[in-house]
Amino acid sequence: MATEIRVPTLGESVTEATIGKWFKKVGDAIAVDEPLVELETDKVTVEVPAAAAGTLGEIVAKEGETVGVGALLGSISAGGAAAPATKPQAVSQASSPDAASTSKQAAAETAKIAGDAGAVEQRSMPPAPAAAKLIAENNLSVDQLSGSGKRGQVLKGDVLDAIAKGAPSQPAETPKAAPGPIAARAPSSGDDASREERVRMTKLRQTIARRLKEAQSTAAMLTTFNEVDMSAVMALRTKYKDVFEKKHGVKLGFMGFFTKAVTHALKEIPAVNAEIDGSDIIYKNFAHVGVAVGTEKGLVVPVVRDADQMSIAEIEKEIGRLGIAARDGKLSVADMQGGTFTISNGGVYGSLMSTPILNAPQSGILGMHKIQDRPVVVGGQIVIRPMMYLALSYDHRIVDGKEAVTFLVRVKESLEDPERLVLDL
Repeated sequence: MATEIRVPTLGESVTEATIGKWFKKVGDAIAVDEPLVELETDKVTVEVPAAAAGTLGEIVAKEGETVGVGALLGSISAGGAAAPATKPQAVSQASSPDAASTSKQAAAETAKIAGDAGAVEQRSMPPAPAAAKLIAENNLSVDQLSGSGKRGQVLKGDVLDAIAKGAPSQPAETPKAAPGPIAARAPSSGDDASREERVRMTKLRQTIARRLKEAQSTAAMLTTFNEVDMSAVMALRTKYKDVFEKKHGVKLGFMGFFTKAVTHALKEIPAVNAEIDGSDIIYKNFAHVGVAVGTEKGLVVPVVRDADQMSIAEIEKEIGRLGIAARDGKLSVADMQGGTFTISNGGVYGSLMSTPILNAPQSGILGMHKIQDRPVVVGGQIVIRPMMYLALSYDHRIVDGKEAVTFLVRVKESLEDPERLVLDL
């Protein structure tokens, strides 16, 4: 008896996924709970484990295909059963030349009829629900889009691809106007074309691109800068890092200090922790701080929930757990949801200054940068101090300039006098 392999529930608002990679081939032995296939959603990468032992009997959904929740991916044959035999040909091989010729002609006619029928069926297949929503939101026509789903169904990824390529929207006053062609990339020269490689964007990368563009298009985004003298934090870290690690089982880094400083500033300037919903402003009386983590598949932002109620040690432990999960592709949907503010540390890659893009619908994101020894004036004297530029990008629709500057100054003050964090000042 075969056991079906189906797409599991992927989390709130996640309705489809792309087949990233099959870990097994048809006929391979499988143990219970062994990972079989990797699914890429627009939020996380999920591995589907085997519900039973046996052999992989069939792969229904191939790598690169987009599937919905509950869709059949394949099946597991019980015991050591061999892979299913190849289906017999509809028309048996004829023994005589005349019979073979007649068979070929019949097959060609059958293929043509099937092709015509398939084309009609493809044209009548409605877009997937997520795709239909995007089509309506972007005022597109389904006739402009090429579907990559079964029977030519237009999927969410197809719409995102079309938008990225510049698909023209339909004028609101003439919704039935004939659609224009989708703008295509200009062809490369012969010499360049042979040295190019075309790779389909992963679901995660498509989502990153879409969300960043949406943030730029929707929010009135502005960035304000300041710099912080890291001497006090670095001295405190050097003095206590060994004792801290021995007691808490985690290294004392900079993110604990920054996250704690941010939560203090968010309490004073709540607009930076709020979001816009239509004509309303939603103020959050809690701080779920997203920490941007770079992975091989792209940038993800796991969330430290209720960071304002945590100690620096608890924050460091949670950031460590989320960082490992992100790099191993083990983040759950719950780990990624609900953030109210984000911290991005470009300094680990050597960035000296940047203007981070908002993580919509949040109203603020703090950019950390490289710590660099620079000459500064302290008490009328020029001294060398480890300095870091800070950047706060914010949504000017909800956060005033005064609030943004004050927020960043409060973060600076907490980091230059870290005892304030311990004393909750």
